[in-house]
Amino acid sequence: MPEPVKTRVNDFVVKFANVNGSGSASANGMFAKSILRMGVPVAARNIFPSNIQGLPTWFEVRVTEAGHLGRRGGVDLMVAMNPQTWDKDVAEIEAGGYLFYDCTKPLPAAKFRNDITVIGVPLTAMCNAAYQLPRERQLFKNIVYVGALAALLGIDLAVIEQLLGEQFEGRAKLIAANVAALHMGHDYVTENLEPLRLQVRRADAVGDRIYVEGNSAAALGAVYGGATVCAWYPITPSTSLAEAFTGYCEDLRTDPDGKARYAIVQAEDEIASIGIVVGAGWNGARAFTCTSGPGVSLMTEFIGLSYFAEIPAVIFDVQRGGPSTGMPTRTQQADLIGAAYASHGDTKHPMLLPADPGECFEMGALAFDLADRLQTTVFVMLDLDIGMNEWLTKPFAWDDARALDRGKVMTHDELEAGKDFGRYLDVDGDGIPYRTYPGVHPSRGGYFTRGTSRNPYARYSEEGAVYVDNMQRLLRKFETAKALIPPPIERKARRKTPDGVIYFGSTTPAMHEALEALEGQGRHVDALRLRGFPFSNEVMAFVAGHERVFVVEQNRDGQLRTLLMNEGGVDPAKLVPVLHYDGTPITARFIAGQIAQLMAMAQIEAAE
Repeated sequence: MPEPVKTRVNDFVVKFANVNGSGSASANGMFAKSILRMGVPVAARNIFPSNIQGLPTWFEVRVTEAGHLGRRGGVDLMVAMNPQTWDKDVAEIEAGGYLFYDCTKPLPAAKFRNDITVIGVPLTAMCNAAYQLPRERQLFKNIVYVGALAALLGIDLAVIEQLLGEQFEGRAKLIAANVAALHMGHDYVTENLEPLRLQVRRADAVGDRIYVEGNSAAALGAVYGGATVCAWYPITPSTSLAEAFTGYCEDLRTDPDGKARYAIVQAEDEIASIGIVVGAGWNGARAFTCTSGPGVSLMTEFIGLSYFAEIPAVIFDVQRGGPSTGMPTRTQQADLIGAAYASHGDTKHPMLLPADPGECFEMGALAFDLADRLQTTVFVMLDLDIGMNEWLTKPFAWDDARALDRGKVMTHDELEAGKDFGRYLDVDGDGIPYRTYPGVHPSRGGYFTRGTSRNPYARYSEEGAVYVDNMQRLLRKFETAKALIPPPIERKARRKTPDGVIYFGSTTPAMHEALEALEGQGRHVDALRLRGFPFSNEVMAFVAGHERVFVVEQNRDGQLRTLLMNEGGVDPAKLVPVLHYDGTPITARFIAGQIAQLMAMAQIEAAE
């Protein structure tokens, strides 16, 4: 007799295929949060089109009591609500998985697969019978299928009712209508269908973690980091960062009498926005802009001015699919080189590489200290996957005793005492000069800022030796930055190995799961997660300590690999690219599969 199929508890992937603009986002998000409220971690990804209405959209929920926060790959239950993508959606279901669909209209047998279980619920017929208005029928259909899924998967209906109460707080009529729709779907399944072999059961695996978007976390980090000026121009996927900053400032930077202690400017374009930021930075304010790759492209002239005139600025780059307009609503890590060397001429810019919303908060604050300390533009490199998706992350922590690092600022008293001030004079040998705030002293500490060559006392000069000396000092400053950037985090394999892997950012959770899978196959790899640029000596020591280093990143050309070669002089043959760039977040299966294949090929070549 064949063995009975076991029930999988708190470990499966559900994917919703919807039509953009159908009102499904709220219902799908509620589905994910209901499982979270039952104490089971979830990893949710919103995969949406760049148009306003009509094109396909997907929402993937990984239910994972083990706590994996990356995408696994594959789908166990497809909620197929979009006829346009039916064939593709059905093909994505794992063998033995489930297809949930609206069976109001019959479909030919050819539209199904023999190796999956099909679950039909007449959603449209039920809603047509219950509601008069077409919009009501569409919106409540989403809640009806959430109720049906709750019955199929064992989700506590009371939890969803509580979420509905919170979402529509103060609107009793709307709450009652949604609860009725929820029960409509739940009752139908209870009376007509059996529960699935995929089940959600209460657990205690969430702990004190919070569920938040990276853009919101970065915005709060900017507030705690002392930012008072935000100048921005709307662009996906960074807009919600400026919007979140606005909300936080209204709560946290407004005096009791209603006076705002901040300035938020929606500029006429990206060029104006970074110009405002650089101007505010010169005047002593902590200022930032948020944008994406196309915005950085437009900002490069002012970024070069910030570099050469040495004015603090912060740019949150929420990366998307490029080049040009590319894929505005898809994720990539393809702005690394563009940010690191932004502007013409010889420039180098520090970058921070957060891996989750918790680090978006921490690095969102740190970026302003670094910008002031180094007197330059600092990039915080998010991507759409972190910025626009909600992630489980550690609670934000802040030390109230922490003082903002304003760097080398010469005071009125020092100037009054006759201390030598040269705006570009390297007094300490670290490449960082002293600056003054405008108006700090009536007769001393003034200087002329411009993007042209000058001597250490800010006097215009085109002498070659003066220019070279200045450029070499900027390089010394970049070297100083190595000690200020968050250090990488190393993860040793269980056994000694000649192989290493380097990764960063949103790749992190999938990478950790892939390492576990590889170890299960007897393949051991030391791992190093980068958290910033320039690369510290630890990064180069890791590369030097391994015969082969896989570099995992989400772009076509291996931009991180190129930076490692450029900045570290690493032999290209030693750095093996593992590249994922279709616009979807990278999966553990992809990473493990690619590295296993590369290791197997290397073994074959060695044997030959």
